Amino acid sequence: MLTYMRLLLEKAEETHVHIGRRELRALGANVEYFPGVESWFTRINGYVRKSAGRAVTIRHYVISAGLREILDGVTIKRYFRQIFASEYHYNHHQFATFPKTLITDTTKTQYLFRINKGMEDPRESINSHMPLTERPIPFENIIYIGDGETDVPGMAVTRQNGGNAIAVYREGRTARARRSRGVCRELLKAGRVNFVAPANYSKGSLLEGRVSLLLDSIVARISYQRELFECRREEGVG
Repeated sequence: MLTYMRLLLEKAEETHVHIGRRELRALGANVEYFPGVESWFTRINGYVRKSAGRAVTIRHYVISAGLREILDGVTIKRYFRQIFASEYHYNHHQFATFPKTLITDTTKTQYLFRINKGMEDPRESINSHMPLTERPIPFENIIYIGDGETDVPGMAVTRQNGGNAIAVYREGRTARARRSRGVCRELLKAGRVNFVAPANYSKGSLLEGRVSLLLDSIVARISYQRELFECRREEGVG
């Protein structure tokens, strides 16, 4: 990934093309989504509101090995609380000069712990101990959706810490689609994901149904834990 980011700048320099934030952000407008993605967040947010009212708040994050600057230009950016992705450093002309932040398959796990601990600023150290009871977003409340092999470590860490993961695959009969489904099947077999589903985010899709099922279980557990806490408080048992 680091070599790719550097090579991109070198090739641009050879052809006298400057890569800046504006140019990369403009590429985000051309990103093609899987079916249903653009209405997904409104539907899922509405589902949680209907299930839990104001008792539960849902947040959406992106952890990507891709370029942050491109993701800043996508039409669905407003739905994300935070985007963690690879970035360039820019000079005073706002042209990219060298890779500043690099996210790979293994470093994705760092950002899961940032979300877990509520330390979303990359300048904050996440190495200090934080009791599980003090972490703002417990792993068991996380649903990790991934569509590639770079997501495997993130899925594994999420599941190992009690969270949930879904592997989505491309539909179709192409070699790429068959390989994508094969990877998902192996992840399911190894217990690294709860479910697999086609990468179709449309209303009524299999993916929406399985995400809704996981959300139901999370909301129910949160309600149970709150009621348990209230009962113990009422009875003075701490």
